[in-house]
Order: sequence, then C-alpha cells, then structure tokens
Amino acid sequence: MPPSKQKVFVITTGGTIEKIYDEESGTLTNRGSLLQQMLGRLRLPYTTIQSYDLLCKDSLEMTDKDRQMILFAVENLLEHSAPILILHGTDTMELTADYLHKNLPELKVPIILTGAMKPFGFENSDALQNFTEALLACSLISPGLYISMHGCVHPLPGVFKNREKGTFEKREQNPSSFSV
Repeated sequence: MPPSKQKVFVITTGGTIEKIYDEESGTLTNRGSLLQQMLGRLRLPYTTIQSYDLLCKDSLEMTDKDRQMILFAVENLLEHSAPILILHGTDTMELTADYLHKNLPELKVPIILTGAMKPFGFENSDALQNFTEALLACSLISPGLYISMHGCVHPLPGVFKNREKGTFEKREQNPSSFSV
C-alpha cells in the first residue's frame, strides 16, 4: 500500500530564490512567484503543496510589517497541523526566523525557511536543491522552527548567514544542526 500524501503549505515572499533577470533594466528583480516552475521540475507523488504568494520582494527591502504579515500567515496555517515551508531571501532570513521564533507558541509542526544564493533558473543555482531538501525535511524533522540550506537543517534560535562561506550555520554555543 503506498504511503499517504503529506500536505505542505508553502509561503512565498520573494528573495533571490524567485528573482529573474530583467532584460530592460539589466537587473535581477522579483516579479512574482516561481514556485510553480520549481514544482514542475519535481516528482512529488506523496506530497500535496498548497501555496500562498504573500510577498514579492528582496529581503533587504522587508520591514517589520512584512515580518508581521508572515507571522499572521503562519499563525493562520498552524490550525491545519501541516508543515509550513517559507521561501525567503537569504539576506534577512535570520531576522525573520528570529522574529517568528520570538512570536510563535510551542509548535506542533515543523516550520522551515529556505532560500537561495543564486536565482532559480540560473546555472549552478542552489534554489531547487534547497527547496527540495526543505520539502524532505518537512516529513523528517520534529516540530519546531528551522532554516534549511545546502544539505543542513538548523534549529532556531542561533542561526546566522555566514557571508564568507555563502551558507547558513548554527552559532557555536549550541551546534545541534544536522545534514539531510
């Protein structure tokens, strides 16, 4: 008998993971979610994705009001008792994760933030890898708040972006991260 389908809620907020190259301006911009294109590259017979396109902006432009919107969206989805995955820009991902950690009660499902250093669709992008790994982590990890990047899942609090290495790490005081 095949395994039952797992439902995962995906909230998109923009960030590098969803940026596209704007030929007119010669810049990378957020113009809308690329989640459906990412899902089109995956085979997920045991996963149902329900998506919510909440924001469409670079995380450097995010405000406390935006983080509050993310918190409200998460709070509304928690009543469904399914994992929540948030696509987010990496520049301020730790700020949003810390904000959620401070404002959410004890969690009964995993909530995972992920993003990318290079946009989806670019050569050598980490976007699809990080998204896929975060989806897998949704079915494997215990309830809590996490940042998932580059094969590692880091529980909050104490996660930061190591700009020299181009990835996220757990601060040394409590190195409880694990690889998937």
